[in-house]
Amino acid sequence: MKHEQVPGDAIVIRGARQNNLKHLNLAIPTGELVVVTGVSGSGKSSLVFDTLYAEGQRRYVETFSPYARQFLDRMDKPQVDSVEGIPPAIAIDQTNPVRTSRSTVGTMTELNDHLKLLYARGAKLHCRGCGKPVVRDTPTSIFESLREKSAGRLLITFPVPIPKNFTEKEVEELLQRQGYTRLHSRSKSLLEVVQDRVRVTPEDRARVTEALESALKFGQGKVNIYEQKSGSDPDFLVHKYSSDLHCADCDIHYSEPTPAMFSFNSPLGACETCRGFGRVIGVDFGLVVPDEEKPLREGAVRPWQTASFKECQDDLEKYAKKRKIPLDTPWNQLDEKQRTWVLEGEPEWVSWRKSWPGVWYGVRRFFKWLESKAYKMHIRVLLSKYRAYTECVACHGTRLKPEGLLWKLDGSSIHDLMLQPISQTRGFFDKLDFSDEATDLLLKEIRTRLNYLCDVGLGYLTLDRQSRTLSGGEVQRINLTTALGTSLVNTLFVLDEPSIGLHPRDMGRVIEVMKRLRDAGNTLVVVEHDPQIMLAADRILDMGPGPGERGGEIVFFGPAEKLRDESTLTAEYLSGRKRAAEPHAPARPRDFLEVLGAAEHNLKSIDVRIPLERLVCVTGVSGSGKSTLVQDVLYPAVLKSKGKPTEAPGAHRALRGASKVSGVVMVDQSPIGKTTRSNPASYVGAFDEIRVLFSKTPTAKERRYTPGTFSFNSGNGRCPACSGCGF
Repeated sequence: MKHEQVPGDAIVIRGARQNNLKHLNLAIPTGELVVVTGVSGSGKSSLVFDTLYAEGQRRYVETFSPYARQFLDRMDKPQVDSVEGIPPAIAIDQTNPVRTSRSTVGTMTELNDHLKLLYARGAKLHCRGCGKPVVRDTPTSIFESLREKSAGRLLITFPVPIPKNFTEKEVEELLQRQGYTRLHSRSKSLLEVVQDRVRVTPEDRARVTEALESALKFGQGKVNIYEQKSGSDPDFLVHKYSSDLHCADCDIHYSEPTPAMFSFNSPLGACETCRGFGRVIGVDFGLVVPDEEKPLREGAVRPWQTASFKECQDDLEKYAKKRKIPLDTPWNQLDEKQRTWVLEGEPEWVSWRKSWPGVWYGVRRFFKWLESKAYKMHIRVLLSKYRAYTECVACHGTRLKPEGLLWKLDGSSIHDLMLQPISQTRGFFDKLDFSDEATDLLLKEIRTRLNYLCDVGLGYLTLDRQSRTLSGGEVQRINLTTALGTSLVNTLFVLDEPSIGLHPRDMGRVIEVMKRLRDAGNTLVVVEHDPQIMLAADRILDMGPGPGERGGEIVFFGPAEKLRDESTLTAEYLSGRKRAAEPHAPARPRDFLEVLGAAEHNLKSIDVRIPLERLVCVTGVSGSGKSTLVQDVLYPAVLKSKGKPTEAPGAHRALRGASKVSGVVMVDQSPIGKTTRSNPASYVGAFDEIRVLFSKTPTAKERRYTPGTFSFNSGNGRCPACSGCGF
């Protein structure tokens, strides 16, 4: 065993031979932070994930009943002689399992669940008509309000609606029987009945309160107070109150708040138009007019430049002349009214039968007409080229019904908090205070989770950010905060490069979180290459000496400070004896791709000049705008310039030099294989050529074999027992 003797409790592995591991014997002490490093392909993941985690997870799952086990993922038994002293294992890796756009950072961290409970308990309602706070009035609160507003004589009245199956006279008779003989005003559907005339003084408090109680009772929670000025003068001042969630001034009634009202994953709270997605699929005018430098006559409207729809281009030119719309002015120089005329058509439009010819239909109605022909395949293909997800016009991307946004905490709706960076949201909740003990407990849990997210360097994310757009490193750090929030002890945590995508400035935060997990009594085994994390570990396990067949052995296992003196490849680079450097300086670039005025998210209208035919690195601290510039602005902008379907590019003024590149490809961390039969050789197409070579051999020709005969993905070549899976 190539490791030092470890005292006390330890996880003992004997005879590990998974993948390229060469019968490893190893004892990992529990309650420590152990970093596993080594060259790519040396067997780090085979040891940590395929052996250690797989065995810990398998044994834990086997403690459940057969009925419970059928709902859990079961891992294959690793190729190892024995593993002793292994605690239950949790893997926090880089894979982002989320594919639905319903999942956000808020739902992933369970902060949304806490926020909707907090808003249902502690938020204040603001009227959608006048914007004033809507509160439940009581006789006591009304009396105090009237003392501040008025000192003269007041008339207390309550409204009585006239039911459809009663006449006004019958309602009056019923009121008279109960002692109400005076009316303040009347209309076809409403009578306003006088309850009492009073002065708001401390001596009359009991009388005023009693009158208000009766008025609220008979007025079904509504009461109107008139300041006496000059008899029946219609210009008197009126104060309206209500004991329900009802704005007395606007006469709008509101429903009771429930947690589901603040959730876009619930039909009670989700916007009815987009069903809680925040976006709807429709015509993207950015794809319809991809080149804004072109005038209308030269083909600014792209779909009308084919022979099939040339007639529409002729119609455009004909009606533009009649309406004095310039045909030779570039699209980006037309005013808003002229662009709207081209895209939306004329407001006088009724239907094709009644309005055409004579009224201009516009681009949008052209696409609506196309949708009526969508049973034809070529029309569906055409529509797909000009469709994209656009912001929902009903909820404006908030995902919620309007009622959910009227409830506010300290002036902020739940969506306002979702749009703020987590670091700002934390500051907002630090200032909040509730006298209610249950709400305070909820607030404490929210603060704890926000602090954990900031501790691992994710303070720049917003709670509204879709989970599927997060990098592998960000997902891993979110899962790390969830693990920290659960307060687990005596557990094995297996991490896969938590430093990915993190600036060195923020690395100390992640190290602190891992040490906090370790100090709680957990064991951490981390696959990592970052020197900061390696040097902070209790022990380093160096795998090697090379990749593949030349790897699978332990070349060093011990404290980090002793590794520098070893002769392993990792030690050579960690000590600085070897460096990764460019052998010669590259020539000066000639062509550039320019993004002007990029202003999406936190970008401050920046101009960026990217040299072509060079390896260009975009770096900066976490949350500085790197992904926004590259993924949200540059990538979709180049796609759009090539006329390919894409989501709307982030805010920018112009893109120059796109004609100098033939295309753009996004290479991210999402997994490429969707089936168990997929492997690197089949993905890059190497197997296609290999199969062709095999099909040209003399024996294959003799037996009339085709390339498909040598494929485990086709019916002729694959094994009938396992369908080409191999297991």
